[in-house]
Order: sequence, then structure tokens, then C-alpha cells
Amino acid sequence: MENTRPEGVSRPASGEAFPESGDGRLTPTPTVRCNGTPPTPEQTEGPFYKPDTPHKPDFRGDVEDGTPMLLHGSIVTPEGKPVGGALLDFWQVGDEGVYDEEGFRLRGHLFADSDGNWQLQTVLPAMYPGRTRHVHVKVQPPGGEVLTTMLYFPGERRNHLDKYFRPECLMDVRRTGDGWDAAFTFVLDI
Repeated sequence: MENTRPEGVSRPASGEAFPESGDGRLTPTPTVRCNGTPPTPEQTEGPFYKPDTPHKPDFRGDVEDGTPMLLHGSIVTPEGKPVGGALLDFWQVGDEGVYDEEGFRLRGHLFADSDGNWQLQTVLPAMYPGRTRHVHVKVQPPGGEVLTTMLYFPGERRNHLDKYFRPECLMDVRRTGDGWDAAFTFVLDI
């Protein structure tokens, strides 16, 4: 089935993520369709992780400017079974391309609901030297081990230059009238 740009989804402004491949088709996130879907890959947390973040499902108040982005999805097992109540801890840069090392601006955690669904109101992260656009996240199922990974934007020119980039961690990203809509399904090997 062809995955083309849906009606009402416009091209991004200059400098923003471009959710299409060169042929005008969206680059989809792998969907959990049947038993045996590979787990989401582990990645480095990098030098800017801070523990003990506040419960904060909305980062938009942390910055004055920025392109709004709804980041959402679900957490499932390789067999597609929902993982409810998981902890998700996010951190990212804003428009300036700088991590807040003094406080918890653009940092916080939230919990998936009983069906494994989650959502974070945030802003589109900037690119900065040496990296492609990304969002960091730690995911921990109740009583389970922590998965540390990063989420990436399809169609970014810097993806292939970033040594940490993993195509398995591409989000399904669409431009909306309110900003960006980015979705990802975490697959936990539990």
C-alpha cells in the first residue's frame, strides 16, 4: 500500500523537518502487525540526561517560541500486547539547539495509560552541530528494565550523517494546522 502525503498536510517552512522522502512519499514508522516485531533498539542517553525529572506531559510552557508538536504513540510487546502504566522520560532541545542543564526546561516524564497509549505536548527540536533532529526518551514498563533510545524525523538531510541515527526509530511525522504531529510505537522485549 502506498503511503502518500494526506490531504491537508502541507510542506514545512524552511529549516523544519520534512516528513517526506525524495519521491513525495511519507517515510512510515514500522507498524506492529504480527508476532515477532523486533524491539525498539537501545541507544546512548548522551551527556545531557538528568534524573528525577518532574511529571510533565506538556513542555510547551517551557519555551516562548517554537513550533508546536504533539508527540504520541503506544507501547507494546513484540506480540502486539499493550504495555500499560509504563514510565516515559523525555528530554530535548528547543529552537536554540541547547539542552537546559540548570533546570528542567524541555525535560519531564509521563505515564502511559492502561492501554499503553501516551502523549507529550512539546515543540519541534532544533538541529545542532554534529546531530540530526531528535528527541531522547527512556521507557520503563512497571517493574521492568529501562529502554533508553532516541526518536528521529524522517526526511532529514542529516539523518545519514548522524552516527547514532537508527531508521527503526523514525517517527511517523505530519504537518498539521497546529504544528507537527509525530507518532511512534515503542516495542519492549518483556
